[in-house]
Amino acid sequence: MNMESTQQHESQNMNGAWVANEKALADPELLIDVQGFEGPLDLLLHLARNQKVDLARISVVALVEQYLDFVEQARRLRLELAADYLVMAAWLAYLKSRLLIPRQSVEDGASGEELAEVLQFRLRRLEAMRHAAQELLARNRLGRDVFARGLPEAVVVERKNLYDTTLYELLTAYTGLRQRNAATSVEMGKRTVWSLKQARQILTRLLGQDVSHNWQALNGYLAAFVGTEEERVTALASSFAASLELVREGQLEIRQSGNFAPLYIKGRKAVREDV
Repeated sequence: MNMESTQQHESQNMNGAWVANEKALADPELLIDVQGFEGPLDLLLHLARNQKVDLARISVVALVEQYLDFVEQARRLRLELAADYLVMAAWLAYLKSRLLIPRQSVEDGASGEELAEVLQFRLRRLEAMRHAAQELLARNRLGRDVFARGLPEAVVVERKNLYDTTLYELLTAYTGLRQRNAATSVEMGKRTVWSLKQARQILTRLLGQDVSHNWQALNGYLAAFVGTEEERVTALASSFAASLELVREGQLEIRQSGNFAPLYIKGRKAVREDV
């Protein structure tokens, strides 16, 4: 527990110091020349992370002297840059001391190997942040590389409906829709129907107006009263039934030459005169 808490505490203390921005890339670097290494300080940290340099051979005194000379030069430019390198140098000195002092117990704190792992994590995080900053600066900037329109554009939202269903469910939904849209009430039109009484009155009146007493086609009598095909059918049926009633009463004679041939009628009085 003490080891994990020590690592977390040291990691929190280093959060602000190890966050580097893009401006630091263009600032002067701290170049050190100590026994066993020559180059930038951040490169020394990188080599220490990969265990490619022996920290025990590095002179901390020479490192501090070179750092103080660099601070005198960098203080006139940007003081926070010198502070960043101070943290790096302090960590190297502390890491070296942890490696040189033998490990006594777990309660004394984190070991040199554990601190090296923390340092490796911070260096990887620093590299990731630098890479992200480079990617952001490489993108097109609004107003310099990309220019917005003067007239703002409305946001167009396109929606696509995706249905996950079976053929049976689709047919059921379609049937329900058709049933809802179907007519719920049916209105029947009024039919024109000739009653037997009406047909008999009309037929009697027509026979009374015919003074020639000759055979006349039944359709000829009804032509003046029939307008549509529906009226012709009902008029013919009612007139035929009425003519049979008149024949039974002796007021009318009917003649038909064959099946489905036209019906001819004439008054009974005409037959008596012929006899």
